Amino acid sequence: MEKRKRGLLAILYDYAGKKKKYYTFSIITSLLSVASGIIPFYFIASIINRLIDGNMEFSDYAIDIIMLLVFFFLKGAFHIISTSLSHIAAFQTIKGVRKRATDSLALASLGDVKAHNSGSLKNTLCERIDSTETTLAHVIPEVTGSLIGFLATVIYLMILNWQMGLISLITLVIGIVAYMTMSIGYQKYYSNTIQKTKVLNDTAVEYINGIEVIKAFGKSEVSYNKFKKAAKEGADCFVDWQRHCNIAFTIAMTIAPYTLLAVLPLGGLLYYNGIITLNIFVISILMSIGLIAPLINAMGHFDDIAKAKTIFAEIDEIVSLKSLDRPKESKKLPSDSSISLKNVSFGYDNEEVLHNVNLDIKSGTQVALVGPSGAGKSTIAKLIASLWDPNKGDIYIGNVNIKDLSLEDYNKMVSYVSQNNYLFNISIMENIRIGNLNATDEEVIDVCKKCGVHDFIMNLENGYNTIVGDSGSHLSGGERQRISIARAMMKNSKIVILDEATAYTDPESEAVIQKSLSYLIKDKTVIVIAHRLSTIINSDDIILVNDGKIEETGKHNELLQKSILYKNMWEAHIEAKDGDLNA
Repeated sequence: MEKRKRGLLAILYDYAGKKKKYYTFSIITSLLSVASGIIPFYFIASIINRLIDGNMEFSDYAIDIIMLLVFFFLKGAFHIISTSLSHIAAFQTIKGVRKRATDSLALASLGDVKAHNSGSLKNTLCERIDSTETTLAHVIPEVTGSLIGFLATVIYLMILNWQMGLISLITLVIGIVAYMTMSIGYQKYYSNTIQKTKVLNDTAVEYINGIEVIKAFGKSEVSYNKFKKAAKEGADCFVDWQRHCNIAFTIAMTIAPYTLLAVLPLGGLLYYNGIITLNIFVISILMSIGLIAPLINAMGHFDDIAKAKTIFAEIDEIVSLKSLDRPKESKKLPSDSSISLKNVSFGYDNEEVLHNVNLDIKSGTQVALVGPSGAGKSTIAKLIASLWDPNKGDIYIGNVNIKDLSLEDYNKMVSYVSQNNYLFNISIMENIRIGNLNATDEEVIDVCKKCGVHDFIMNLENGYNTIVGDSGSHLSGGERQRISIARAMMKNSKIVILDEATAYTDPESEAVIQKSLSYLIKDKTVIVIAHRLSTIINSDDIILVNDGKIEETGKHNELLQKSILYKNMWEAHIEAKDGDLNA
């Protein structure tokens, strides 16, 4: 998808939402602050010229002194107001950026989200957006005010005397030429820093998440060297860039601000030859002193502007992710919880894994999807759970195409529990309550009792108030799965999808869960994916998936008679089970 290229101002006004007017008022007050900083030079020049003329009456200077104090106060006051307004708008913009990006991720297909590295997404949504705060708070008011203040001063000097106006710009031109040489190779150096920083973040996330495996297999040195190399390259790219810019930056920042290097000798020559008056010479000296400072201030933000545009381009890429094809409001609600797949095909990265699948699941029945690994069982479940849209064909719930249902209505109808469940770093109570945010503590506990997880939760030190850690790291894999099942049951959806939901549980816990599920899934449409065939032999229907197609459908005994593949799978399962018992 082609990235949308927008100016930084358009981006900020887009994401600032209702606070965009704060940016407008911030620019106005910034201009007033700059003007209040320039006007005093006129009064200072007036005082100096009268002193040169020999006027020693203090009373003649009283108004000028008062005006100096007034404008000095106004400069500070307008700057404080401008900065305060821009900071309010900046924080609102960051909030708007994060909300828009996370909303986009929530509405996009799972495949599009997984195409982005989790470390890069986390870095963009957290650190990189935060790093734009200073730019967002200062770039619009300060750059706008500084540039207009600079132009206003130049125009005033040109009106006063065009020769002095041009002379005051000589050091600036030299500084700009030096500064422009810094831009040689800018895109190469900056792109390199972005790439190396992303690699460093991704490597760091990989190293931290995989530390258990690294230690278990004694690969700490290899993995650390990979991280060390990424860290060194992440630092070297910035050092190399700074070395490239050092000389030009030093020349630019040394010469450009010192306008008096040209104004004093050349202006003195013009005064000596009678081309300008002493009054004009004095005013030009004073005005030139404050001429470059606003421009230097603005130029100091140019690099920040470039960085901010790059970061917001990354955000625009996330925001531009294609959403699942769903209306905001459902066109029609399903009459029941039956499920139908009509000529459904789907693939990952242009490799098709489901081929023209047709499947009908009656409302209120329990069906099992079985088949070899990689046959497409989980893909079918995820398509029904609306984590992806089919590449071809349609899926119907209660005779209503799911593309005619809003995501909100659809999500209320379906609960999906996979073998890789995620728990948030909050209490067990709050993790389960995610299934129904309006549920009381008593309702949560009641569901847990029915799910057979209440006893193990109460054996924890803090019971339901136990904090589970990042991704549920304080719990075992089986405990995380049992809590995830309780969370799904808390949702009380009409359709329940269990994708290897008991894969990490021990046999005793699995027996408790299976018994609990048989009670909780009553009158619901249930789709179970399980490699342990003994757990699904009583299903209303068993659907055999092989090589991305529905090979056979029927009850356990029927499939044993008409499918060699299912029979072989069953015999292998029984042999493995008997082997475990003998062991």
